[in-house]
Amino acid sequence: MPENQAQTITLAAIAGAHGVTGEVRLKLFGEGLPSLKQHKSFNEGALTLAKLRDDGKGGAIARFAEVTSRTDAEKLRGTVLAVPREALPPLAEGEYYHADLIGLPAVSDTGEALGRVIAVENFGASDIIEIERPAEEGKKPQRFMVPMLPEAVLSWDATGMVISADFAED
Repeated sequence: MPENQAQTITLAAIAGAHGVTGEVRLKLFGEGLPSLKQHKSFNEGALTLAKLRDDGKGGAIARFAEVTSRTDAEKLRGTVLAVPREALPPLAEGEYYHADLIGLPAVSDTGEALGRVIAVENFGASDIIEIERPAEEGKKPQRFMVPMLPEAVLSWDATGMVISADFAED
């Protein structure tokens, strides 16, 4: 497996407690509730899903067998829910896990080294990759964002990605 590919994939994060009986609110990533329902165990067996439902707001409400009180649920705030990569279905052509992109070196289609992918965000329309250029002497590293669209990201694989020079900020 290439070094940038994570051995676990994060499907959700616990946003906080819900109610007084130990349920938690989840922020969902990826394919949302349907993909989360396929799994019963998270974080190498540390959390066992007992119940899961849609919260009607794009997230979910979950109950874990190991969490029996609001206090226990609050302690989990910020915990990510991850599963082994091999537990996920194969990807179709053009699909990717965010974890596959993080750390990839990026170059422009003119051959200029642009930096490394440090984050993948989604503000509603499509994924946006954040690239950090190496720091110049005495300065902070510069960052810029590129939409994960075919006209901007011309190609990518496990070794790197090629960005259209039109989208590479100076």
